[in-house]
Amino acid sequence: MSTQRLLFCLFISISANTYAAGDPAAGQEKSAVCQGCHGPDGNSFSPEWPNLASQNVGYLSKQLHDFQSGNRKNETMTDMAAGLKEKDIQDIASYFSQQKVKTEAGASSAVGKKIYGGGNRYSSLPACAGCHGPHGVGNGPGMIPWLAGQKAGYVAKALRDFRSGARSNDRNNIMQDIAAKMTDKEIDAVASYLAGLGAEETTALNQ
Repeated sequence: MSTQRLLFCLFISISANTYAAGDPAAGQEKSAVCQGCHGPDGNSFSPEWPNLASQNVGYLSKQLHDFQSGNRKNETMTDMAAGLKEKDIQDIASYFSQQKVKTEAGASSAVGKKIYGGGNRYSSLPACAGCHGPHGVGNGPGMIPWLAGQKAGYVAKALRDFRSGARSNDRNNIMQDIAAKMTDKEIDAVASYLAGLGAEETTALNQ
């Protein structure tokens, strides 16, 4: 990982916006419409839709705000997020953050593990673990997402969208720059590895 990227990750981990604490019980009720795709416990029904279980509050909140503002493009999610007030966003994010993500049985990739943990020095691709952590639990204060157990199809699409510019709501273009260095095979390998990555840390450690 370059010194610049390391300093960036350290910076956002200590200087990210502080979100007000939400009410998970209220969030469970308010998230009823979300559960149709993302599941009652935040584990989605389709590889195309992300798991929200275990995801940190800051990251979930930022994504909902970005859908509202148009910084992140998705017609369905823009409509879903449009009517949410700040308290609703915090409650929903708090509820999903306290649910346990379910890994995909049998999902694995030795190549993906190597890239995630060490990057690719030949293409100057940094290790994903540098920001997302060795166990894929991300960084709550820094709003860096939890990736362990995330749907492989969703991760692969997200990386390709960052690479193509279809998605551009990452800070300082850091994910766009990283994805631009990845081949399709590397993207698929990392996505497969993450789908089966079972983090030992509890969700509470990532709040």
